[in-house]
Amino acid sequence: MITLRDSIEIRTSPEKVFNGLIKVFSSQEYFKKWHKDHVKCSWIKGQSFVVGSILYVEEYLHGELHKMKFLGTKKELNRKIEYKLLFPMSIVCPKGSFIIEPTERSAIFTATLSFRFGLLFQKLAKSRVEAIIKHMKEEGQNLKNILENEI
Repeated sequence: MITLRDSIEIRTSPEKVFNGLIKVFSSQEYFKKWHKDHVKCSWIKGQSFVVGSILYVEEYLHGELHKMKFLGTKKELNRKIEYKLLFPMSIVCPKGSFIIEPTERSAIFTATLSFRFGLLFQKLAKSRVEAIIKHMKEEGQNLKNILENEI
């Protein structure tokens, strides 16, 4: 298994990063503002990544529309959200997380996605992996811009 990871420093408190992230997944407006390739998100069971909640998302990745469901598996207030992707995406990408680490004057926001098949996946789907890395980096930068300038 390989884990893709992207981190960015956001000049605000961990609480504001956490609340901003929850807002992004609770508002079509902010979800679309988070990334130009985001189409739709809605909670189909529960909300706000409570353990057992299910989030439905539509977004473009590497030029293709993906329809995905995420199961909330762990939520630590102002610190961490962990989730599992549900079938069929779970075959290739079983889990991910959002981690918020405090610093003296800011917070480090880290997004992760874990993929099965390790190096084989990286070699066979090189352009897809590169597109996912680019997408994650853009999401981090956009979240930074939203939180430092709007929310």
